[in-house]
Amino acid sequence: MINKLVDKIKKTGAPIVVGLDPMMKFVPEHIKKAAFEAKGETLEGAAEAIWMYNKEIIDKTYDLIPAVKPQIAMYEQFGIPGLVAFQKTVDYCHEKDLVVIGDIKRGDIGSTSAAYATAHVGKVQVGNTMCQGFNEDFVTVNPYLGTDGVQPFIDVCKEEKKGIFILVKTSNPSSGEFQDRLIDGRPLYEHVGEKVAEWGEQLMGDSYSYVGAVVGATYPEMGKVLRKVMPKSFILVPGYGAQGGQGKDLVHFFNEDGLGAIVNSSRGIIAAYQNEKYAKFGAEHFADASRQAVVDMIADIDQALKNR
Repeated sequence: MINKLVDKIKKTGAPIVVGLDPMMKFVPEHIKKAAFEAKGETLEGAAEAIWMYNKEIIDKTYDLIPAVKPQIAMYEQFGIPGLVAFQKTVDYCHEKDLVVIGDIKRGDIGSTSAAYATAHVGKVQVGNTMCQGFNEDFVTVNPYLGTDGVQPFIDVCKEEKKGIFILVKTSNPSSGEFQDRLIDGRPLYEHVGEKVAEWGEQLMGDSYSYVGAVVGATYPEMGKVLRKVMPKSFILVPGYGAQGGQGKDLVHFFNEDGLGAIVNSSRGIIAAYQNEKYAKFGAEHFADASRQAVVDMIADIDQALKNR
């Protein structure tokens, strides 16, 4: 799957991923009105609203982008109906030939970790039949429990030719409370990056590993160090746009070939119509605003890479 992701980035010229992280405050009133009329002001109604919202954004952007990243908590808050909307979103993105990165941030050990991996990137046996669960192409993994928590994902990914992105240096302000702690004179995130590179050697694609890393755009200097620590790992870069990251902050996340990183923007794209810059589109044309935000993001990153 890493080969497909790299190929799609080359074809689109867009090293970006759209974070499908729907919240009800992002969903335009006309979408909510239609969903509530059909399903009521219920969990089912909320799930219908976010599915309708997602679908329109996907329809307006899929030809520009290589991948999407639905954040599962945004769906879980609406219970089982929300998870149904998550599954419909994953399936629809696959129909559009998009790579799907399930942002699930799971982290456990042994059979529990294996069950998470099976649910999201593997297959489960039901009688004599092998069935797929959520069926994402990549998932995010929390490495706090060490190899015991990561290896079950690697084992399933090896079998299914899918991948993972491991949290290394996250974009949130308090990430340094643990991740920046010095161990043997170096910050913890560097040690984690070394393990990512080591784990990745088990699972190589043509030019990059199926084991990638999450490194926030809000820490560009750390990204520069980690790019050298993990030369064969694709870096998923959150924090662009709404969290403050800009194209000029991202150049060090990429290798000299212009590859090696994929940058996420969530609300900056899916809620673009609420941004003054794109207000001219209005709520009725929210997905057109999202498309323009994608075009602008591609141009910003492309310009930054040309000027580095």
